Amino acid sequence: MQKIIIPFLMLALLVGCSGREYLSDAYGNFETKEYLIPAEGKGRILGLELEEGSVLSEGEIVGCIDTMALHLQVKQLEAGIKAVDARRSGVRAQIEVQQSQKETMLKEKSRLEKLLEDGAATGKQMDDLDGQLAILDKQIIGTKSQFETIRAEIIAMEAQVNMAEDQLSKHIIINPINGTVLEKYTESFEMAMPGKTLYKIADLQTMILRVYISGDQLASVKIGQEVGVIIDDPATLDTPLKGRITWVSGKAEFTPKIIQTREERVNLVYAVKVEVSNDGRLKIGMPGEIVL
Repeated sequence: MQKIIIPFLMLALLVGCSGREYLSDAYGNFETKEYLIPAEGKGRILGLELEEGSVLSEGEIVGCIDTMALHLQVKQLEAGIKAVDARRSGVRAQIEVQQSQKETMLKEKSRLEKLLEDGAATGKQMDDLDGQLAILDKQIIGTKSQFETIRAEIIAMEAQVNMAEDQLSKHIIINPINGTVLEKYTESFEMAMPGKTLYKIADLQTMILRVYISGDQLASVKIGQEVGVIIDDPATLDTPLKGRITWVSGKAEFTPKIIQTREERVNLVYAVKVEVSNDGRLKIGMPGEIVL
């Protein structure tokens, strides 16, 4: 009788051990959205206050790139604007002189008209005076047009100031998202160039478990569906983590080498993304399983 019981116990033990294989419906690895944060300005990095593992907030200032050249450029442009604007006074004075000349010529024309009526002047004198007045009017119009030229120059220089100030703002390194620094690629006092990656950051509060399901499982999953998530933590066997399906691939692909589905290795599978709140146990690349 004892000989019969022992094989049964061994069989039960084997079933118990192998039964773990069928607890999960899909397998995969955790990932998250990673962002490569580039420099926008050019110059020497005066400070980059972050390290790998640092938790940063959105909008937090983490460093600065040397801005001395841009500050000098702005001051030069502002001085140029003042110099151009000072030309307005000279133009106004010139117009006043021309207006005074015109008033004098108009008075002379009035006297000449009376002389012409009395026969003491000729028509040629009147024609000459009218011609001089016409030239003077054109000169006044031309002088007034200098205001538009000055205004256009000032607008152009103000635009350059705005561009320089925009560049100044880009020399302040501002973290764009809430997250944890995964990798740091540069240090203080090194040179920065627009587009050069400074660090990599990711939001680890919410992780994505990418799993693969076979075609016959496809009908049993849908967007928004809640699933149980199991990791290499015995506690999750009894109380799986809560996950939510956020994406299901619309086309099949060959099974990745690192993935084993419930049917061992099927030829074609569909990728599924499951969003899981991270309580600190989830890491990038960690294997995970889901229970539908």
